[in-house]
Amino acid sequence: MEDRWMQHRLWILPLLLSLAMVWGSQAISTPAPVPLSRPCHFFSGRTCEECLKNVTCLWCTTNNTCLDYPVRTVFPPSSLCAMSHARWGACWINFEALIIAMSVVLGVLLLSVTACCCYCCYCRKSASSRLRLEAEEENLLREREKRKQLSDERNNKRTIKHNEIRKKYGLLQDMDHPYSKFDDE
Repeated sequence: MEDRWMQHRLWILPLLLSLAMVWGSQAISTPAPVPLSRPCHFFSGRTCEECLKNVTCLWCTTNNTCLDYPVRTVFPPSSLCAMSHARWGACWINFEALIIAMSVVLGVLLLSVTACCCYCCYCRKSASSRLRLEAEEENLLREREKRKQLSDERNNKRTIKHNEIRKKYGLLQDMDHPYSKFDDE
């Protein structure tokens, strides 16, 4: 049970850290929404911060305009505003850098989760194969010992049987002197 907890603990910690980073970054970078009473174009010509208080707005730095974010397309088209000049969510980072940063963070998260999963599977597989090899080796040793005992028993029985036959026919002699049968002649 402890091994299973240790394996799960290896990938839980990076997951919790990444979730904390994501939640923390959302808390820092997401501005408080302003009531939708005013449309985005109302904030054109003002500051970026005022425009981006409404999360449905997009700020374009080329002509200081506040535009409705095009929700039908994931990324704003370049005819609306170039990505390097578009701001959404935070005024200090352009949309292009935001996309790149989020892609890198997502890629690192996916790679770390994949690496953790692969590592856990490898550890589980190597541990189970190690246990299986130890069990097989133990079984082989037991089988070898059992075969040796059976062989010794058969040899003892055979020796006893041969000695009985030798005794029956008078061939059982003094084993201390193997040439004693030639002395009688």
